[in-house]
Amino acid sequence: MGKPDTRRLDREIQQTSRKLEAVQQREMWPLNGAERRAILGAMAGGSYRVVRGRSTDRAERRLETAWNAAQTRLIAELTALQTERQRVVNEHAKAKAAKKSSGWW
Repeated sequence: MGKPDTRRLDREIQQTSRKLEAVQQREMWPLNGAERRAILGAMAGGSYRVVRGRSTDRAERRLETAWNAAQTRLIAELTALQTERQRVVNEHAKAKAAKKSSGWW
């Protein structure tokens, strides 16, 4: 028995890690539609209040909340992928041990 096939999961983990780093640097490309709308809405609201000469505290909080939600989603995805990869590796090791123990020696 060879190594377990985790290439697909490894690729997904790497891609999700890159997305998480991008969100931490406040890049828009890894966001889904709802997150993108929330961030753009908060930015538009804050811009409107700046033009009117008012406080932008609420808009800044909404913006920070939206970024944190995106970051939380990606962390959860990354954790799920890593858990799945570990399950595949453990399953493979278990099958290998069972095959070895059922041998003649």
